Amino acid sequence: MKAFILSSFLLLFCLKSQAQSKITLKGFVKDKEQQAIVGANLVFVSDTNSYTAVSDEAGEYAIKLPVGFYTIDISFIGFIMQNLNNDLQINTSLNFILEKESSSLKEVVILSNSKKMLSISSGNSLTFIPEKLTSVPSIMGVPDIIKLLQLTPGVQNSGDANGYLYVRGSDPGHNLMLYAATPVYGMAHLLGVFPFYNADHVQEVQFDKSNSNARNGGRLSATVAVSPTNKIPTDFLVKGSLGLLASQATIAIPINTKMGLYLSGRKTYIDEIIAPLFDSSRKNKNSDTKDLKYSFGDGNLTFIAAISKKHLFTVDAFVSGDVLGIADSNLALNANLKWSNMAVSPTWKYQFSKGAVMTNSVYFTQYENNLSMEQASAQLNISSYVKDFGFSSAVKYTINNILFETGLQYSTYELQPQKIDVSNLSASTIKQQPIINKANNLAIYTAAKPQLSNKWFAELGLRINYYSSNQGKATYLRAEPRLLLNYIPHLNSSFFASYTRQNQYLNLITTSSVGIPTDFWIATSDGIPAQSSNEFSVGYNQKIKKQFDFSLNTFYRTMNNLIEYPYGVTQFNEITTFKNDVLVGKGESYGLEWMLKKDSGKFKGWLSYTLSWSNRQFDQINDGERYFAKYDRRHNLAIVGTYDLNLKWNFGITQIYSSGNRFTTPTSWYFINNNPVKEYGKYNNAQMPNYIRTDLSVNYYFIKTRDKESALNFSVFNTFNIENPIYTVLNVAIDEDKQKIEVTPERKTLYSILPSISWRFKF
Repeated sequence: MKAFILSSFLLLFCLKSQAQSKITLKGFVKDKEQQAIVGANLVFVSDTNSYTAVSDEAGEYAIKLPVGFYTIDISFIGFIMQNLNNDLQINTSLNFILEKESSSLKEVVILSNSKKMLSISSGNSLTFIPEKLTSVPSIMGVPDIIKLLQLTPGVQNSGDANGYLYVRGSDPGHNLMLYAATPVYGMAHLLGVFPFYNADHVQEVQFDKSNSNARNGGRLSATVAVSPTNKIPTDFLVKGSLGLLASQATIAIPINTKMGLYLSGRKTYIDEIIAPLFDSSRKNKNSDTKDLKYSFGDGNLTFIAAISKKHLFTVDAFVSGDVLGIADSNLALNANLKWSNMAVSPTWKYQFSKGAVMTNSVYFTQYENNLSMEQASAQLNISSYVKDFGFSSAVKYTINNILFETGLQYSTYELQPQKIDVSNLSASTIKQQPIINKANNLAIYTAAKPQLSNKWFAELGLRINYYSSNQGKATYLRAEPRLLLNYIPHLNSSFFASYTRQNQYLNLITTSSVGIPTDFWIATSDGIPAQSSNEFSVGYNQKIKKQFDFSLNTFYRTMNNLIEYPYGVTQFNEITTFKNDVLVGKGESYGLEWMLKKDSGKFKGWLSYTLSWSNRQFDQINDGERYFAKYDRRHNLAIVGTYDLNLKWNFGITQIYSSGNRFTTPTSWYFINNNPVKEYGKYNNAQMPNYIRTDLSVNYYFIKTRDKESALNFSVFNTFNIENPIYTVLNVAIDEDKQKIEVTPERKTLYSILPSISWRFKF
């Protein structure tokens, strides 16, 4: 009997030990205001393995672990990482409260060691908070989101006079630009000089070079998601900057404990103060601007209402307007160009269970431009617009510790590519009937983030699009799979491989070699096919001695049904259609990218380099042979550094080097019947000089606390006054006997050195 009892006891003990070989750990991750932190990373490291969990929409997590002693790291961008040790033997709950990095600031003491300038996510994504990059040089003394992205690997430098993004060999219209999850179609102020977004109104920027999230679609290349501030303000706050070029201000207004409002505005006055820098007769013999007047203004609004613990209602709005005037008495020319953006998006979030959140939003966005030009007795007016009205509904939920997102998106488009009115041309008046394109797009998608094993993680997605235009004359039903695999052998290194399939139905037609926004959008329709792309990418990330992060990526992308429009403006001297005029071809790009980044210490910054190739092939161009794309820039090198000298002074520098962009130039000149004739060789057979630019900034802080700031910023754009041409003009001289032709290339630049000074404030 005793033997039986002893045996039974030993058996029960063994069964209990076996049952307890794995335990379930769960809990939540929140901030000090008890707001759920979505997507926080929790890493559990034992002597032999590491395990990872991610907090869901409710800020909760759950994970099964073998019993044992663990080191636990909890991290999320914008918060101080927590680190602790725990001996886990039974099922238990662990809750974590993360502290914002800014809250670690003591009175007039700056603690910057914990701040990350850029956070590299798994795969081809990175995230940054503009507020942390005020030391990086910028013309207005405030972070420029587009120019910051141009300093990262995989993004080709667009040079002066251009504010577009060229990502991994793609065209600028191939990028999905989102503001508060709303598409933005006009993407730059004049010539890319000024920041397009007001960084004071922006909480976070997410940049995905491969567009690997199934939530985002409709473009062949990257997604730039700009998220406005989404926290209810607790105190009245005013911050902004006053400068020689422009000024801006942001006001936070707490209505009550559950409602708040943010208002922002910007205005430039470049005409009154800086216009002389653009005077070609006095500043730069190669400058090509004369009597130029320009101004812009924009505004942002964010309203936040926490109706209850489960209901959150927000309204985001963005408007901008630019006006450019050019006058030249020698040419009897007067021209005015206006362009504007408007985007409005109310959003409702509802948490209907602990692990499930539904988000519904409606948006309206519009971009339009208008060029009116008068020369001698002729008047020309060109206008275009694109309107986009949409609805989206998405649910994020967790099943068996796997985070899912499923959603539906619907958009209806109205586009006017170009409407042209011409008066007094050859004693006649031409009024072109406007071409209005209407289209609809319906998309459903689902995405999941399963943990395949202790070291293997995946992000799987599928997006299905149905597109229809011209009352059903052109329809497409296409699937877009997305796949991202991550292998994490240990905490300090990781590997990834990804594949993305994408389709694009709206096409940007660029009509200018510089950043003057006469570009317009056309919709896929009968005779204009939908574009598509496939991208493969592999990469490696390594943390070096807790101070440096190194990343190395390679990519290969194919693009089909690319659109080219060979005319600067719509032909108005004959009956024509876009269907007959657009050229359809294909493209290919591939390259190598790497970045070395340092986020701690007095000196911070990064070094990025891209080696890439990008080519195009159209049957009607270059005799059908493959040629280099315009922004095929073989080498792109960027160095960004900031240095905190003490509590009062910090310094910033950016150094850019890139190969020149491609263009086509005649290879020979000769006479036929006493008329000069030029002959072209290969398409894009020439290259601009290498682009080199150094920018500097100095910040002096009178006050720097958590709630107050007063700082003087001095920045210099193109410090060493290097003339970087934006295009080349061929001056042709013919002798009196018409026997000799002398061709002299003249490189045109926009501006040389450009200093600015501004005062930043917060109170």
